[in-house]
Amino acid sequence: MQSATSLSGEHAEDVLARLSDWLESNQSCALIIVTETEGGAVRAPGALLAVTDSDSIGYISGGCIDADVILQARAAMADNKPKALRYGAGSPFVDLPLPCGGAIEVFIAPNPAPDTVKSAYQRLHARQEIKLIVGGDGQIVLASDTIRPLGDDLVFSYVPKLRLRIAGRGADALALARVSHAAGCATQLQLVDDEDISAARTAGLVSIERLSAPSALSANSDDPWTAFVLLFHDQDWEIPLLRQALRGPAFYVGAVGSARTHSVRCEALKSTGCSDEETARVKGPIGLVPSLRDASMLAISVMAEIVSLFPSKSSSRRPRTAILMLAAGASSRFESGDKLLAELSGQSILAHTAMSIPDDPNLTRLAVIPENALKRRSILAGFGWQVIENPDADHGQSSTLRVGIQALNEMSSIDQVIVVLADMPFVPPSHIDALRDCADIPGVTCVMSNCSGVLSPPALFKRKHFEALATLSGDRGAKAVFLSLEHGNRTVDLAVQSAVDIDVVADLDRALEFSDA
Repeated sequence: MQSATSLSGEHAEDVLARLSDWLESNQSCALIIVTETEGGAVRAPGALLAVTDSDSIGYISGGCIDADVILQARAAMADNKPKALRYGAGSPFVDLPLPCGGAIEVFIAPNPAPDTVKSAYQRLHARQEIKLIVGGDGQIVLASDTIRPLGDDLVFSYVPKLRLRIAGRGADALALARVSHAAGCATQLQLVDDEDISAARTAGLVSIERLSAPSALSANSDDPWTAFVLLFHDQDWEIPLLRQALRGPAFYVGAVGSARTHSVRCEALKSTGCSDEETARVKGPIGLVPSLRDASMLAISVMAEIVSLFPSKSSSRRPRTAILMLAAGASSRFESGDKLLAELSGQSILAHTAMSIPDDPNLTRLAVIPENALKRRSILAGFGWQVIENPDADHGQSSTLRVGIQALNEMSSIDQVIVVLADMPFVPPSHIDALRDCADIPGVTCVMSNCSGVLSPPALFKRKHFEALATLSGDRGAKAVFLSLEHGNRTVDLAVQSAVDIDVVADLDRALEFSDA
């Protein structure tokens, strides 16, 4: 028997756990998914509600439509037919207006496949990301290497529950653990003092590890959905613990203390061999509200900061993708002017690259050029590309990448980016599609092209990697981020003739041979 671990059943793991139990006991039931929202909806697309004839778990609104959706789901269970409904603006249910003035669309799947539901729950419980696909036939399936969305299929991403690993002593550590536990988060405490361990057990906390010595830390068990919070004021403990956390995949690493304390801590980390990039990952002072005295208020402030950074976005349909073209190179090695304006089969090289993108209106096209490159701007604009300038284009490719990523950071709807180079005119649209297909596999966050064993652009990165891309320097390209990852990176083969890049006139001559072939 599975077990839902929060009273509201608000996390997908809780809903799927209860639904799996109902299906195993042969109860008639239904799974409801929020598919679209407009306006100020309380729940985002992907929110789940499960229903039987007499019970329910989860919720899909602030209470304004849940009762009616449950009735509709029970009717669908009786008919055993899927149903799509809209509430609010544009809905036929005029007697159920939404106070927010927006709209919510839901899909009801009666009696979903038990194996699908159980597998989805087990993966989340094992702290693996999943994607549920709602097909055109109304069936819900679990995405995998071989099962991928098609056409207008709806896709919803779910990540494991937020997990906090809290190392420290005293009231601050215990207060944060209580807040985390009350919110239904997975909570692990690492404590030194017997009094703290006893108080934690009295509070109902069960995942407690006794820290014996800084030199004898247990293996790092963090994952990408873990926040590590250090609540020590003791460098003998904090430096080893922080170094260990920085070597892992935790999305958040933070340590209590003032700005001055944090500055001293960072210098101590650097003196032990931590790089500037690693040290910059450590949040400090922690919390949304500075200088709080009460342990309970500090806990709420820290929890709010962690939640604001948690990579929990669910998505409907395919992830929103931006194509970022790096077109700010100086053509310094090309012996005959601006290589991107050189003619290739009746069109400029830049025009060929601009056209080699899938014909998909959901793709955002953004190109970065140097200042005053009017011809490049004109060509790109003619093919519908947004164009921005890099005033520091002579500082290397990383500066151009940084300008593009900074612009995409301001586009909150973008989930992932595919970085392409303007001097690679033969990459086919089908390869861009292949990168996106690979990125649809649960757990994959970065995909690079592989040409005969050599990593190359184009490359796809999920939004979680934008910060790392924006901190590259010199001529270090996106490959450096790909190589830094231990998990979630894949490659897609790219044919040799498709991977041709043009740096010198001789490259253009070879490209003409490919073009004429």
